[in-house]
Amino acid sequence: MTKRTGSILEGLNDALAYMRGDTSRGKAHVVEVPDVDVAKTRKSLKLSQPEFAKLFAVPLPTVRNWEQGRRRPEGPARVLLRVIEAEPQAVLRAIQGAAPVAPKRPTKGTRLARAKG
Repeated sequence: MTKRTGSILEGLNDALAYMRGDTSRGKAHVVEVPDVDVAKTRKSLKLSQPEFAKLFAVPLPTVRNWEQGRRRPEGPARVLLRVIEAEPQAVLRAIQGAAPVAPKRPTKGTRLARAKG
């Protein structure tokens, strides 16, 4: 076993021990992402709710729920919103570089499998 493999294995064993309650072998790092004022962020970009939703690939009802306080962004959504708030141009550059993927159509001579029901 190489030194690197041993180090990885040791880390995995530490993680398993921590999961079982042995906190002497590891330390959990929790990252707290502050709340985001979605309406303020959207308005600072001079976007309507539908424009914001479409531009950042978030369902329009979700944007409305966030802004009206019925829901709050969690996990990756909150992180994305914080990045949009801090560096909107970086997010726009990143998503403009991503080409949409069109669904593949069957070529002539191929058959689509049909679900039985």
